[in-house]
Amino acid sequence: MKNAAVGFRVHSGWCAVAVVCIENGAATVLHRERPHLVEKFTYEFRQPYHTAEKMKIEPAHRFIDRVRTTATDLACQAIERLQSEMQTRGYALRSGALLLAAGKPLPDLERILASHALIHTADGELFRYAITRAHVRHGLPLACIKERELDREAQETLHIKPTTLRMLLTQLGKPLGSPWSQDEKFAALAAWLSLRADA
Repeated sequence: MKNAAVGFRVHSGWCAVAVVCIENGAATVLHRERPHLVEKFTYEFRQPYHTAEKMKIEPAHRFIDRVRTTATDLACQAIERLQSEMQTRGYALRSGALLLAAGKPLPDLERILASHALIHTADGELFRYAITRAHVRHGLPLACIKERELDREAQETLHIKPTTLRMLLTQLGKPLGSPWSQDEKFAALAAWLSLRADA
């Protein structure tokens, strides 16, 4: 089987996913999708810390735990689905890559809910945590890349000039059609870097 990697760029309640392989020395996108990581795609669940802000601390803890558990389960299902689909096409999903924010470690829940800036950060981190835990459950290696360092890592690893890289990323998505936004491009690039690191 040929090797493939999956990249994730996470948003509140969903993520952009791109599966990439290397064929004849060039990256190829095998699949892309935008799975949901919440039980209902509503503000209540997509912005869990914003929702918890209006609760007392114990119900807030329970609610956050519930959303986190569901997000992890849905991330696991997404990975299982990708592994199965790739296997039927003759590819083995060998690794994953997750784009990170530049934030510092978060404090406890009470301090998060007292800060609007931390609430925004925590919403994103909850869904990144779900992707991380899903990889652990499946024994799938995960490369974590800070998004602000993605260009630098790409230049150092792939030895491609920024303008050429942007053109290549745009071309990668043409066979797939829309959507092929910055979300998919970044997810694909992260997966590409994961494959090169794994080589």
